[in-house]
Amino acid sequence: MTSGEPAQMYDSHVRARMIDFFTLEGLPWPRRLWDVGSLLALQELLEASSWARHRVLSAAAVDWQRHELLKVIGPDVGLGNKELRAELTLLLSKPLSDPSPAHRRLREVVDHARGGYLSRWAAAAARPEGQRPQPERLARVVAAHLLDLGYDASHLAAWIGQLAHQKASAEAVLQGAVALDTAAPREFTVLAVLDSAPEREQAQKHEAWVSGREVVDWLKQRGHPTSGIRAGGGFLYRVVARDPFGAASQVRDLVERMVARSSFMRGNRGGIRPAPQLWVDHHPDPIPFATPARGADVLSLVNEGHLYQVDKQRTLIDDALELAAPVNRGVLGPAVAGAWAAVESLLSHPDDPTEEERSGKAVAADRLAAIIACSWPRAELTALAHRHQPETPDALAEMLSTCTTNRERASAVAAALTAGNTLDLADRFRRDADIAAVHRMRRVVANPKGELGTAATVFRIAMRRLYRTRNIVLHGGSTRGVALKAALRVAAPLVGAGLDRITHATLVEGLAPLDLAARAEVGLKLAGGETGLTVVDLLEPRR
Repeated sequence: MTSGEPAQMYDSHVRARMIDFFTLEGLPWPRRLWDVGSLLALQELLEASSWARHRVLSAAAVDWQRHELLKVIGPDVGLGNKELRAELTLLLSKPLSDPSPAHRRLREVVDHARGGYLSRWAAAAARPEGQRPQPERLARVVAAHLLDLGYDASHLAAWIGQLAHQKASAEAVLQGAVALDTAAPREFTVLAVLDSAPEREQAQKHEAWVSGREVVDWLKQRGHPTSGIRAGGGFLYRVVARDPFGAASQVRDLVERMVARSSFMRGNRGGIRPAPQLWVDHHPDPIPFATPARGADVLSLVNEGHLYQVDKQRTLIDDALELAAPVNRGVLGPAVAGAWAAVESLLSHPDDPTEEERSGKAVAADRLAAIIACSWPRAELTALAHRHQPETPDALAEMLSTCTTNRERASAVAAALTAGNTLDLADRFRRDADIAAVHRMRRVVANPKGELGTAATVFRIAMRRLYRTRNIVLHGGSTRGVALKAALRVAAPLVGAGLDRITHATLVEGLAPLDLAARAEVGLKLAGGETGLTVVDLLEPRR
């Protein structure tokens, strides 16, 4: 190995993971971004303290959030290492009621932390080899921060894709991220076309309204094709955003609010119907009105042949899947409420203990987190088994050729990694992402209890964030939470993963969701220990 190879591997790891984090469709849940950035988490805590004053959130829930955040900011070099960190640590070590001097001070400190946050991470990435942050950690921090700023994942995917094509170093990626961080939001003009516009007289009074003829003229003047456009009119909005996709997202939200209002019209239940595309001035291509699914996949329904099996007696799983259905494409409020309702219905029980630390139904979030954590290694190892494709079959390839189940394939790869063997991964566009997955799984098989415990904590934070967000939506009557979009972005794929394992256990074993959760909680305690429980079998019945 030459001296340049470790640096190249570091750079490719950072680029590959950031491509993963900005990929909206087709990416399996284990490779997605599992958390929000530290600055948004601090803003979320400030907001939670205010909701606690209105009794929308409990004081115990906010204290738990504060304690966990104190642990999260510990390794975050973007929050400084001297006065700034000391002040943050001091403020987070005590309750943060609103109003209070501590609450006001934290708000000021967050503003100070925001300036230079990514620059401090860039400085850390420029350190000599061996002193730099882990590439996985670096990629997660930068991706989360840029998304939390309001950049759209599609815009960021194009940005990191170009840098990957140039084989940019991690230092160059961080410099680009700092430029994005410091760039001021811009004004965009966005055209939203309506295929159907009932009560047109009211629409025409709106200052942003444009007629069907004006819609066609606007599109032609900007070189867009107009064949097939049957506009009933539209709205030309001016919004301030980070990028064209973010501008389109803001206008999409406005139109969806109109559509929601029109559903209450008497005698015209078709309501307002938007065109399938939005147009942003100076952006070359139209942007789809429909957003990509949020990644909540329950593959067991297909794998176990139950996609169409709906004519039997309804079960708890049936109800939960219907409740959670809006999570993929529904508007934010119903998506959050439905997702949490599904989790709570499956994983809470009247006899649950009422200790302060897990007040309300937070225990359901913790149980789902345990299930997700236990399913993670198997999902990653199975994917790697399919990627191992040496030109000349080796011992692992021969063993994989005889496997008949994903459990056997995952076990074979885990054994190979434990033995220190190298995987010969297929040469494909996402090969660098596969290499990054190998690094993650090597750590898991070497230290299963520690790595799984860390993952379970991340999932627990994400699920409790979903629970808090649901309470703000339903009990606070607000869909303007500072972390609402981020909470759903992170939680949707994880909820899908948990529902998938619950559905699988029910269909294959007849195992109740609470029993699966108990199995997962025990598995996290025993993994890699004296019982011989492996990371592949955490959700399997003991043989």
